Amino acid sequence: MTTSNGGAAALAADAERASRSRFLEATLSSIPDFVYAFDRQRRFAYANPAMLALFGLPAAQFLGKTFEDLDYPPELAALLNGHIDRIFEEGVTIEDEVFYRSPTGYAAYFSYLRGPIRGEDGLVELVVGVSRDTSERRAMEEALRTSEARLRAATELVGIGIYSWDPATGALDWDERLRAMWGLPADALVDMAVYEAGIHPDDLPHVREAIAACADPAGDGRYSVEYRVIGRDDGVMRHVATAGRTTFADGRPVGFIGAAMDVTTRRRAEAEIRASEAQFRGFAANSSNLIWIGDPAARAIIYRSSAFERIWGIPAQDAAKDLSEWIKDVHPDDRRQVEHALAIVAAGEVSQFEYRLIRPGDGAIRWLRDTSFPILDDSGAVTRIGGIIEDLTQEDLRHVYVVSSEPTEARKLASVVRGMGFRARIFESAAAFLDMAAVLAPGCVVVDLRAGKDEGLSIPRELKARVIALPTVALDAADADLSTAIAAMKAGAVDYVIFEDEATLPSALASAISECQGVARAPARDEGATARIARLTPRERDVLVGLVDGGTNKVIAQKLGISPRTVELHRAQVMNRLDAASLTELLQVALAAGIAPSLGESKGKRKPT
Repeated sequence: MTTSNGGAAALAADAERASRSRFLEATLSSIPDFVYAFDRQRRFAYANPAMLALFGLPAAQFLGKTFEDLDYPPELAALLNGHIDRIFEEGVTIEDEVFYRSPTGYAAYFSYLRGPIRGEDGLVELVVGVSRDTSERRAMEEALRTSEARLRAATELVGIGIYSWDPATGALDWDERLRAMWGLPADALVDMAVYEAGIHPDDLPHVREAIAACADPAGDGRYSVEYRVIGRDDGVMRHVATAGRTTFADGRPVGFIGAAMDVTTRRRAEAEIRASEAQFRGFAANSSNLIWIGDPAARAIIYRSSAFERIWGIPAQDAAKDLSEWIKDVHPDDRRQVEHALAIVAAGEVSQFEYRLIRPGDGAIRWLRDTSFPILDDSGAVTRIGGIIEDLTQEDLRHVYVVSSEPTEARKLASVVRGMGFRARIFESAAAFLDMAAVLAPGCVVVDLRAGKDEGLSIPRELKARVIALPTVALDAADADLSTAIAAMKAGAVDYVIFEDEATLPSALASAISECQGVARAPARDEGATARIARLTPRERDVLVGLVDGGTNKVIAQKLGISPRTVELHRAQVMNRLDAASLTELLQVALAAGIAPSLGESKGKRKPT
C-alpha cells in the first residue's frame, strides 16, 4: 500500500512537471522576443519559435549547433562565446547589445540578457538568454541625439537661451546662455527670486502679467514678452526677448518650456537709427532748401522736406510721386537737361544743374539749382538718389547794409533807409561786413566814409575781387575833396553821395539806392560764355576740356576713369547748359571763354588708344 501510494505521488509529480513544461513552452512560443539556451559546449539547447524563424530553420536542424556552425562573423562569435564561458564559470548575468544579420537577411541591433540555470547540485547546467530587436529604439535615440545637436547648434548660432519652468513648484532650469543674460556664472543656482531680481523694476509688473496669462487654463498658454534685465554680477542692462508655451493637464498648468534671446544690440541700433532719422528730419524741416529722396528703379519720389510747399506753392501731399509726372512741372526747354542730369546721378555720380520750375499752383516761374547725388548700399549699388534744391529766383531787393564805425551815425542812416521802405542791417566795421558778405541776401551797401575813408573804400574793392554782387554807395562829408570821389568810383562804388544836412539825406540816398537796386537786378540769364561755363560742375568742365582737346567719348572716359556712357550723358548736359545745338557751337562757347586746346593734345599729336 505504501508502494502504491509512492507510485501515485511520482506519477502526479511527473504530470505536474509535464504541465509546467507545456505551459512554459506555450509561453515562450507566444512572445515575440528571441529566447534560447546553451549547453557547456556552447551549443544551442533550446530555441523558441521566434529564434528559429530568425534563422529559417526547424528545431531539428538548429538545436545542437554553435555560432560557428551558423556562420556568425568570427569576431561576434568570439564575443558571444566568451560571455557564455564566463556565465558557466562565474554564474554571473551579462547584458549587452550587438548588430547581427541572420541567414534570412534580417539585420538589426539586438540587446540581450543572459544568465545561468543551476542544477540541484548548484552548478550551472545551462545558460539561458533573451534577445530583443532594438533597432527602432536606437533609431529614435539617434534621431533624438541629432535633434538635440541641431538644437544646440541653432541656439549657439542665433544666441538663444533655453529654459523650463514648473508652474506647480516654481522650479526653473536654465542653460548657460540664459544665465549669462542675467549676469550669472554658468553654475549659478536660479529660482524665481533670482529671476525676478534681475528684471528691471519698471518692467516687472508687465512680466508678471504675462506669466499669469500663460499659466491660465482659459488661455492658449502662449508667452511672448520683451523686457530689460540688469545683470546681477556685471550690472549690465540687456534687452531680452522671450517666448514659450505652457502645457496643461486636467485643467492645470503642468509644464512650460521657452527660449530667450539677447536683443540689446538690435534695440540700440534701432534707437540710433531713430535718433539719426530725427536729426535728419529736424534739419530738413528747418532748412530753407528742399531736400528730396527718390527711388530710381521705381522712378518715384519717396521723400520731400517741408520747403517743398514754399517753393512749389502746393502742399507736399498733393505733389506728384512719379518722376515722369513731376518732370511736367519743369519748363519744357529745361526738361531734357534735367532728365540727363538725373540719369548721371542714377549712374553713380554727383550732378549739379539749374532749371526753371512752372509752379502748378499759380503758374509762376522760379529758377532752381539742384545738387543731386547717388545713395549707395553696402555693396556699392545705387539704391536711392537724393538732392538739395536751392531757390535762385530773384526776389524784390529790399535789403540795404549800412557800414559805419560810428554807432550813432549808423543808427541814423538805418532809420533813414527804413523810412524809405527798405530792410536795414548795421555792421560796425568793414571787416565785420566782409566776413558776412558772401552769404547775405541780394541788396545794396551804404558805406560811411566819414568814419574812415581807407577802411570804407576797402569794401567795394573786396566785393569786386571776391565777385560778390553787392553794389556799393559811398557816403561822404560835405567838405570832402574830389580825389575821394574819384577813389571811391575807382574802388568800385556805383554812386557817391555827399552828406550836406539831415533834410537832404533821404532824397540823396533814395536816388542812389534806386540806381543801386537797378544794378543788382541786372538779368542773370544773359551772361557771357565765361559765366555760363562757371556754372558747370567740375566733372562737366573736365568733359568740356576733353572735347576741346579733340577727344572722343572713349578717350575722355579713359582719361577720367569713367564709362563712355557717363561721358555721353555729361556731354549732353554740357550742351544743354551752354545752349549749344552742335559740337561746333559748343567749342565756340568754350574758346570764347578762354578754354584752348592743351599743348601736345591736338589731334595730330594724340597717341592712338
